[in-house]
Amino acid sequence: MSATQMTSVGIGSGDEVVVPAFGGAEVAGAVRAVGARPVFADIDPLSFCLSPKAVEAAVTDRTVAIAPVHLFGHPADMVCLHEVAQRKGLRVVDPESGPAVVSVDAARRRQFASYLERRLRGVVIPTVALGVQHAFTEYVVRVPGNGRPDRDAFKRALRARGVACYVPVKTPAHRTAEFRTDDWLPESERAADETLALPLEASMTKRDLHRLVSACNGLGGLLMDSAC
Repeated sequence: MSATQMTSVGIGSGDEVVVPAFGGAEVAGAVRAVGARPVFADIDPLSFCLSPKAVEAAVTDRTVAIAPVHLFGHPADMVCLHEVAQRKGLRVVDPESGPAVVSVDAARRRQFASYLERRLRGVVIPTVALGVQHAFTEYVVRVPGNGRPDRDAFKRALRARGVACYVPVKTPAHRTAEFRTDDWLPESERAADETLALPLEASMTKRDLHRLVSACNGLGGLLMDSAC
């Protein structure tokens, strides 16, 4: 999402735009580039996308628009976000339809995601909202525990076993030096502490998937049942 897109819908100096704190740094930068102010709202803990309820709570008399982000291949709840916008007299800066994925690759990613869903035991697997087509451009799981050290220890252990995992969003935008605020957005901060992107490519083989499952399941002691 670019500054040009912001300008094209009439957003400018002095306006406020509600953006997601988790995974929303780029769109926040676009908002600021046109002289407007990004206002950070929390996410839905299941989809990792902007929470319509949190958006409604973040709206002020200077708010002119909502700028959601489709994250990891899961679309934001555009129906509910448009309902909020209509009630509040706001515009919705509709993100791109999602990261471009060739249809064959998308089908394979969904097939592989289904394989992982049935077999992974050492992590909390992604949740897909009813009626949603998840593209799984990134396969993001949670490693819950007593904070970031558990997730990071899990990541290091997986990498030592040859699994190319990584932290998808290291810091929520409202906690970065560029956009720091005093807002407490618990779901965004918890997601930043717990999420880990596992490798999921259309070119993977069943052997690759089996190795991934074996590595994760072998480290399953870090999973807390109460966090599921």
